[in-house]
Amino acid sequence: MNIFEEYIKKITNLILKNKEFLNLDNLNNFKGIAVESPPPEFDFDLSCNAGLLLGKINKIDPKYLANKIKDLIIKELKDFENIEVAGPGFLNLRLTKESLISKINEILNNKESFGKKNSNNNYNIEFVSANPTGPMHVGHCRGAIYGDVLSNLLKFNGNKVTKEYYINDYGNQIKNFAKSVFLRIREIKYNEKFMPNEDLYPGNYIIDIGQKILDSNKKEKFDNFEKSLNLLKKESLKYSMDLIKTDLKELGIEHDNFFSETELIEKKLVDKAINQLKQNNYVQEGFLEPPKGEPDKNWKKTKRLIFKSTLFGDDTDRAMQKNDGSWTYFANDVGYHMYKVNRNYEYLINVLGADHTGYTKRITAAVSALSDNKIQLNCKVCQLVKLYKHGKPFKMSKRAGDFISVRDLLNEVSKDSIRFMMLNRSNDVEIDFDFDKVLEKSKDNPVFYVQYSFARISSLFRTINKNLNDKVELDIKNFSLNENEIKILRKVFEWPKIIETASSKYEPHKIPYYLYELATLFHSYWSKGNENQSFKFVEEGKIKKTETLAIIVLVSIVIQRGMNILGVSLPDKM
Repeated sequence: MNIFEEYIKKITNLILKNKEFLNLDNLNNFKGIAVESPPPEFDFDLSCNAGLLLGKINKIDPKYLANKIKDLIIKELKDFENIEVAGPGFLNLRLTKESLISKINEILNNKESFGKKNSNNNYNIEFVSANPTGPMHVGHCRGAIYGDVLSNLLKFNGNKVTKEYYINDYGNQIKNFAKSVFLRIREIKYNEKFMPNEDLYPGNYIIDIGQKILDSNKKEKFDNFEKSLNLLKKESLKYSMDLIKTDLKELGIEHDNFFSETELIEKKLVDKAINQLKQNNYVQEGFLEPPKGEPDKNWKKTKRLIFKSTLFGDDTDRAMQKNDGSWTYFANDVGYHMYKVNRNYEYLINVLGADHTGYTKRITAAVSALSDNKIQLNCKVCQLVKLYKHGKPFKMSKRAGDFISVRDLLNEVSKDSIRFMMLNRSNDVEIDFDFDKVLEKSKDNPVFYVQYSFARISSLFRTINKNLNDKVELDIKNFSLNENEIKILRKVFEWPKIIETASSKYEPHKIPYYLYELATLFHSYWSKGNENQSFKFVEEGKIKKTETLAIIVLVSIVIQRGMNILGVSLPDKM
């Protein structure tokens, strides 16, 4: 049930049916009519902009038109006990008791489906894809949780979702990683001092990987790097990916598919993608201007294959080959995205780190070219995470070996706190993660506050010896809601709209923000019972009002659905 969609349809049909009476000649922008929650200062359930919108495009006084629409609604629809025209032509509407009972019962009888926007699309969401050269750091953590929760959200609405991880296990960085492990093995086995430089990975985890490889290859001398290179690559990558997968699992994340860049090269998918683009005249030989900004001493004006990405909205055409004729990182990525396109997904989503902001246009252009504009790639960039503890910031650097890993974070705070707080702001803005705040048991800690609302509800049901799934019968004759219950009910009505907006715009951060608002209303109502006996929910072990019980059940339904999407637990005792 989506109350806003319901009344958009009802009011729209009513206006279309009576367009002559309303003197409406121009209905071109009719889809712009909206039904929303009114501002909190208005004591109404719904607000509609029909008078304002249609008045402007038909050159009719919006307030006059709003009053005529009001008269029609009063005459034709029996759902409202009060309607007023407000501001420049808005309609504010308050539902009758009968309508409220009907809406409440509809939610109570359809708990599992409440809020769902049924669809059946096929998504591929690639996220994390951290270089397999060490454990995940906090920057990866934000994108990991964003991608996982977005997947949950789309699945909640009935979509098919493949959660994918691209393993960058090819190229110079992997050789440097293997060299770092080799030198640590030499340090362990032969007491040779490890001398770090800018190409090597000096973190202590390299020592752990080296020790594991030594333990499983006791006959190997490791006296020549090139001779041991293949073994080092294979086993170092295995142990590193094991670290990453363990970190992901601790965060509650499991991918459906891991795809290797090495496999991409071996299957010649890059060549196949380039040939496909050539056939459509999207790739040609040519010269590129030198990159803007700082001069690149390695850049040469060399004839190379160039992708005409400007045909698809990019700022400049892109090189597919390096100076030496080998494929660029971008060319490899084009091959990988052809692999995605060929698996018949309807929607592709890439979750990227802040350092990839400038990369989105070119890869989006490539997917458009590879799919003949039939598949859209949406790139969501997750900005930086700033960590604070006792007012002091942490800094991260994987090569320097002093980065803050996901494991470090999990040793300090719970998975639930991490998942909730990493989504507490939009992905495209930086986020401050305050260790002290997420450990507080107060209103200032959003995850605690939402969890505590459910724990309170659970304790109430234990007190009255009822189950959250027990049927609630509402009596029209005695039905009444106080001010607090009305506020909570109106917030509950917003849940389907939150789900719709969060899923259509890929903005899962709207869910924790909404849940915190709902929990705040509930806690406020609960606290009033301590100040005023008339607001107490329970008297002599029994619920005082059936309506109150219904409202509390509605809150529990929404909080359970929302926290399940977020992958955050709901203890029934705290």
